[in-house]
Amino acid sequence: MSRSKSGSASTEVPVGRTDLGRRIVARRQELGLTREQVGKRCGADAMYVAYLEEHAAAPAIGSLARIADALGTSVAELTGATTEYPPGRGTAARDAELIVLTDEECRHLLSTHGVGRVAVFTPRGPAIFPVNYVVAGNEIAFRTSGEAVLARAAGTEMAFEVDHIDDVTRQGWSVMAVGRAEGVTDAAAKQRLDAVARSLPWPGGDRTHWMKIAPIRITGRRVVHP
Repeated sequence: MSRSKSGSASTEVPVGRTDLGRRIVARRQELGLTREQVGKRCGADAMYVAYLEEHAAAPAIGSLARIADALGTSVAELTGATTEYPPGRGTAARDAELIVLTDEECRHLLSTHGVGRVAVFTPRGPAIFPVNYVVAGNEIAFRTSGEAVLARAAGTEMAFEVDHIDDVTRQGWSVMAVGRAEGVTDAAAKQRLDAVARSLPWPGGDRTHWMKIAPIRITGRRVVHP
């Protein structure tokens, strides 16, 4: 792809050149936002967002905070301060509450992420696998190996879960979808999924077998501070 001063999603540089830049790009693309949209959210312009993504920038904490807020994340996440630490170590706030999300909120949050977890029953007992996924219409789809445990689970009930945990603000949410797993065999359906998939499976290898879940139940919860 060629670089674009306008920051349009179709022509801009797809990855940042520093750790900060890469995290900004990854989060922005995860949300499906252009540089102009991020800039508008944080009171800057697309050129400034492009500079942060493509150069070894050292923005002030205020600028970082505004960028993080525009991307729905934290300064710690953008700067990599939480990279080596498992989430959830923060102490709960005294006024924290757990609220139930609506079906619409759950479906929206499902569409904002690209990595989730699939839970299945196997001959050795329950198992959970992380997967790169995409939401296509009302279905959740992911790729795996044709011989993998997940592929052999076709025809059984699966649970799919995705979440976001922020230790800095001590807030987070989780969404779970349950439905029957099916292998995608129609060539046209596979092509449509290939076209909308945002990334290839991280482990690489021959993971070209599409699976889908048509949820019969979606539930979600969020930890908030009133």
